[in-house]
Amino acid sequence: MAHWNSYNMFVFFTDLDGTLLDHDTYDWQPARPAIRRIQAAGHALILCTSKSLAEVASLWHSMGLADPVIVENGGAIYLPERYFGGRLPGTVTRGGWEAIELGAPYRDLVGALGEAAAASGARVRGFANMDTEEVARRTGLPLETARQAHQREYDEPFLVEEGDPASLCAAIERLGYSWTRGGRFFHILRGCDKAQAVRRLTALFREQRAVERTVGLGDGLNDAGFLREADSAWLLPSRQLAELARLAPGARVAPAKGPAGWAQAVEMELA
Repeated sequence: MAHWNSYNMFVFFTDLDGTLLDHDTYDWQPARPAIRRIQAAGHALILCTSKSLAEVASLWHSMGLADPVIVENGGAIYLPERYFGGRLPGTVTRGGWEAIELGAPYRDLVGALGEAAAASGARVRGFANMDTEEVARRTGLPLETARQAHQREYDEPFLVEEGDPASLCAAIERLGYSWTRGGRFFHILRGCDKAQAVRRLTALFREQRAVERTVGLGDGLNDAGFLREADSAWLLPSRQLAELARLAPGARVAPAKGPAGWAQAVEMELA
């Protein structure tokens, strides 16, 4: 169960790659002091990412976190057991977590991606077609972390190797699915996104506490929706910054990229 402060809390929702984690090295150590400040003040820090639960759980433990996580582009919200005092209706218990499942089953996504590729004349390569070594090579992740990243449940990352990405994405939509784009991959989903998961989790927090402010931090186009949901939003510099700024008007730009910029944004938010 969470232990909160007696005054109004902040709930921080953060993307990982290129935001709390360095885009190339995946290092988060420059953000450690800011993470500890969030925790010491009794605020919540929610990882909100396209990564799988296996991958996120490893980071969550290493960072010493205790709050829920949003995985696979909003495919599921995982709460530490009894985080809100009792088991929530409709959740599925999995290894110390209570899952609120929002996305479609992985096998459906893989099938729909193949169908959309055939219909649009595109050639795609998703995680389902890659072995762990290829995932590691394409992401720059260590082999064990790539193995965790490969454990998909609600979101299929893919590359467009041939053909028109716009035609492929239109074919995905005609099948009743959705897509988004992160820093490295396109993703196919259905029935979920980061914004929907943030709305759902924010509502749960507000039922329990007088939340003073929600704060969003992200760097990719797949972060735009959840950044618009936040009371205060920060953009981490990236190649997608100009387009992301148009999609998340009113958001502030952090003074540096990656975890160092993330830490500075958090310090300014808490000032």
